[in-house]
Amino acid sequence: MEEVRGMGLKRAVDFFLALVASVILLVPILVVALSVRLTSPGPILYWSKRIGRFNQIFLMPKFRSMRVDTPTVATHLLENPERFLTPIGSFLRKSSLDELPQLWCILAGKMSFVGPRPALYNQYDLIELRTAHGVDKLLPGLTGWAQINGRDELPIPEKVKFDVEYLERRSLGFDMRILFLTADKVVRRKGIRH
Repeated sequence: MEEVRGMGLKRAVDFFLALVASVILLVPILVVALSVRLTSPGPILYWSKRIGRFNQIFLMPKFRSMRVDTPTVATHLLENPERFLTPIGSFLRKSSLDELPQLWCILAGKMSFVGPRPALYNQYDLIELRTAHGVDKLLPGLTGWAQINGRDELPIPEKVKFDVEYLERRSLGFDMRILFLTADKVVRRKGIRH
């Protein structure tokens, strides 16, 4: 019962913050959308199949930072991923501006501000390990404990270790700490390879 109440509060906070952020960030969102449109051919948004709560697949939008001919695999699995970036792709990724459309997923209840980052549908090793440790019962997040402890640099077992730690420690206070630390990482652009 306590867990259900906590989840209801988390959902209410997520919805409220996502609504406020969507209004405050409307102009930057429009500027980024126009910049993507003007600097490379293809759609403004890239929709990827991601794994949500209880391993349900959902479509997650990002501002497109890669060319339309990029293979559908995790960026770290690409050979020379820099060659697939659009002219502003590196900036979008390092500034995390490519993540802004995910506010829609938070409003829709598919994601939370804080939780494990949603795996790609074909990251079977990550999905299997998270499921074995019960992490699959969490809503995926815009940011998470693993994100601020290594982001792209973490091997999968290490990432899942942080996801499990988040599962065990989750609370509104811990979420606020993770959001604060995420903002610091984004400003300093730490832990991002491409």
